[in-house]
Amino acid sequence: MINNQRVAVVLPAYNAEHTLAMTVSQVDRTIVDDIILVDDASTDATCSVAHNLGLEIITHEFNRGYGANQKTCYQAALARGADIVIMLHPDYQYSPELIPALAAMLAYAPFDLVLGSRILAQSAVKSGMPVYKYVSNRVLTAVENLLVGAKLSEYHTGLRGYRRSLLEAVPFNLNSDDFVFDNQFILQALAAGARVGELSCPTHYGDESSSINFRRSVMYGLGVLRAALEFRLSVLGVARPPYLAAVQRLHREEQDVPSQ
Repeated sequence: MINNQRVAVVLPAYNAEHTLAMTVSQVDRTIVDDIILVDDASTDATCSVAHNLGLEIITHEFNRGYGANQKTCYQAALARGADIVIMLHPDYQYSPELIPALAAMLAYAPFDLVLGSRILAQSAVKSGMPVYKYVSNRVLTAVENLLVGAKLSEYHTGLRGYRRSLLEAVPFNLNSDDFVFDNQFILQALAAGARVGELSCPTHYGDESSSINFRRSVMYGLGVLRAALEFRLSVLGVARPPYLAAVQRLHREEQDVPSQ
């Protein structure tokens, strides 16, 4: 716990047998109450490794996709009474040692969503991020910020923290089952009036780092741009997709207080 709030770490896993133990070994169990791994029908020994580590394991009978994996993660964390939920990719690309800092930003500071940024205050390329990924990341982020009206350093991180109230306010089950889920969730958070923070996150790139092939990368990029455009059209009142229309507004009590 941190500040009397229960903390759960969720690991959306697919073929993570080689990096899972290293990732879990660096999770601070003095503040983390639950570690939940959702296995998306891995073809390796991910579940066996998770069992040996004593993790709470949920398995999908067939590969449902990255977004569907996260949906199961958050549902499980909420069901177990988590007040703060940290999503961490188990491929050891993102440092588990940042979990206490991320949790503290949610427990003590006025943030509803905190993103671990690979771009903020560091050189991602020097850390091993492939140049083509860096360039595509910067281009997509610039366009998204322009359409959405935000100032985030990136939208595509695999280290994120949420307050329970945010997870309950956004209908994440209506989001894509694929990789664009992440971006749709950020847009839902912004639509809910969530207070979003970022934390500089050094990264490690190795053979086991999560990756998608070129075709899927292109499809992901197009999906991200479509989601940002949907958000802009929603703000303008032109069209509002279901995953944005069903968002509940946060902090109404603060918004309804008249200025002095």
